[in-house]
Amino acid sequence: MSRIRAAVLCSFINLLTPNLIGNEMKKWLLFGLVLYSGQLLAFPRANPVPGGIAIIPVADATTTVTAPVVQYEGKRVTVAQQDGAWLALVGIPLDAQAGEHHLQAAGSLIPFEVQPKQYRTQRIRINDNNKVEPDDESSQRIVQELAVQKGIKSRYSPQAATLDFIRPAPGADTGRFGMRRIFNGQQRNPHSGMDIAAATGTPVKATAAGRVLHTGDFFFSGNVVYVDHGSGVISMYAHLSQIAVKPGDNLQQGDIVGAIGSTGRATGPHLHWSVYLNGEAVDPALFL
Repeated sequence: MSRIRAAVLCSFINLLTPNLIGNEMKKWLLFGLVLYSGQLLAFPRANPVPGGIAIIPVADATTTVTAPVVQYEGKRVTVAQQDGAWLALVGIPLDAQAGEHHLQAAGSLIPFEVQPKQYRTQRIRINDNNKVEPDDESSQRIVQELAVQKGIKSRYSPQAATLDFIRPAPGADTGRFGMRRIFNGQQRNPHSGMDIAAATGTPVKATAAGRVLHTGDFFFSGNVVYVDHGSGVISMYAHLSQIAVKPGDNLQQGDIVGAIGSTGRATGPHLHWSVYLNGEAVDPALFL
């Protein structure tokens, strides 16, 4: 059942007259539908393209009590339960080729298809050219930071994933996920998150319950917070003017993690928000 179907059914139940269904029965049907719709809303949308999410059934949850171990390209994959099935939530790399891909589970290969997608190009002018063509000292720093960030993004903790996400800050979407970026005429990596522009100091909220993995100041990302939401689901909040949490803090959805700023490589105050599955950046909009 899709969210649209749930809304249609809700409207239909409200239209039923007491002659066809009692008010008490209607109340319980609506209550059950609200609960079921809430479960649907707490699950990301599938979009099996580069930078998207493939949702693949891997086991029957009625006969398999614990989540099966699933891997994709050697990395542990998030597995969550819905509607009596264990589903693998596969983060597809932005540079993945369209065609047949495979999961590994219980010694078997599970095929799935990745569809092609072309992302738009965005041209950006940065005043500090060292943020585009770093000098030797900055380059050494970047290499060290990339190693740290790779370890953070690939973290897999055993607790069940929290998938009920909210938008972390108000503001305009100024940089869409996946855009091919050209800085000062130089092609660089595709955009790995969603940019939300707002005034410096605007509070940034934890998009879901989780535990703070890391805070720091990175060359490109500026002041940054990483949050572990369980089973390989990681969120990241970058370019912050202030950091309000520390590693090890347990967060509830909506807790303040920092404030919007323009630290790192930024043309103005905004939040760069990323979500990672099996260490790969995926489109955060799929969680909203």
